[in-house]
Amino acid sequence: MSTVNTPPQPVRIGIIGLGNIGQQHIQHIQNAVNQCQVTAICSRQPVTIAGLNDAKHFSDYRQLIDSGLVDAVLVATPTMAHFEQASYALSKGLHVLIEKPIGLSCQEAEQLIALHQNQPNAQQQVFALMLNQRTDPLFVAMKAQLDSGRIGTIQRTHWTMTNWFRPEVYFQVSDWRATWKGEGGGLLLNQCIHNLDIFQWICGLPCAVQSFCSFGKYHDIEVEDEATAYLQYSNGASGVFVGSTGEAPGINRFDIIGDRGTLSFDGERLQLISNSESTHAFSKTTRDMFGMPQSTTEDITPDRQVNQHAQVIQNFVDAIQVQAPLIAPAEQGLHSLALANAILLSSWQQKTVALPLNSAEYQQALELRIGNSSLRKKADIDVSIDMNKSYR
Repeated sequence: MSTVNTPPQPVRIGIIGLGNIGQQHIQHIQNAVNQCQVTAICSRQPVTIAGLNDAKHFSDYRQLIDSGLVDAVLVATPTMAHFEQASYALSKGLHVLIEKPIGLSCQEAEQLIALHQNQPNAQQQVFALMLNQRTDPLFVAMKAQLDSGRIGTIQRTHWTMTNWFRPEVYFQVSDWRATWKGEGGGLLLNQCIHNLDIFQWICGLPCAVQSFCSFGKYHDIEVEDEATAYLQYSNGASGVFVGSTGEAPGINRFDIIGDRGTLSFDGERLQLISNSESTHAFSKTTRDMFGMPQSTTEDITPDRQVNQHAQVIQNFVDAIQVQAPLIAPAEQGLHSLALANAILLSSWQQKTVALPLNSAEYQQALELRIGNSSLRKKADIDVSIDMNKSYR
């Protein structure tokens, strides 16, 4: 007797937060994600979105979660709301995908992860984070080259990522962005959280950080808009990370120097430089006073034309339906957040901060700043919004 395999029912997803990124995720689901249907949406005021006539609108996220209309939620609200909304959804047994970052701080992230792990259906409940740059073929290629041992043991890392320029109006039209109360930070928590995730995803977390941040250097904001961090790794390697939202056009350069070669990304092309032998071995054995290992350079830039956000959402759906491994499990969002928090704490304390981060110490320092922070009044300004220009 033959058995007919019934295809799984589409995942019913609710979108909490209908700002720019929430509406863009709806477009991704409508146009580029299979086996997923938006059945409910949530915002303070009703929003008309093309193609969502059958999706029920809620003004309270708890009513959406309790409605029985969704199997999963995508949290796309301001950072200050992530913890409360994700906690409620997890406690109700729903699958959860959160926009980056996972929370205002490591302590919030740790509490969310613990809540998920303690759920009775934790093994089946999917909890993921929108770390979309993990799907960029260029960073996938860099990680594969490093993991294969092609360039040997890391000696030094460097990323200058200063082409996140944001004009003043970007902050003026928001009441929560670039405030300690609403976002928990600025450049590091909003823009560079992607780069910090990729940095540690490929190279690993450093064991210590010493940093220098500037707060409101280029904008009328209270949080950091420029950061320079010196990184120390447990194997003795060193690194530097530089970020800014105040430079134009800015620079995007990412180098990983190993004992057998170098991966070098100049913002456009990825080059693999392979040494003929180990730098360490050559240095110990050569009798040529000014010699160095021979090297070859290869352009290994992949085609980068992918819909990164849609891939993460599709992976989330596939994890729910067929237990596909997650590209970005929520607990991995803790690493980039810890690095961002450590850079801020080091700058505040003017000293080296060790990793793993003491999340309670950071939380205390952050809450002092939150206590003196407030959301600002939105400016009533007509603005031009092209979300495609917001990504780097």
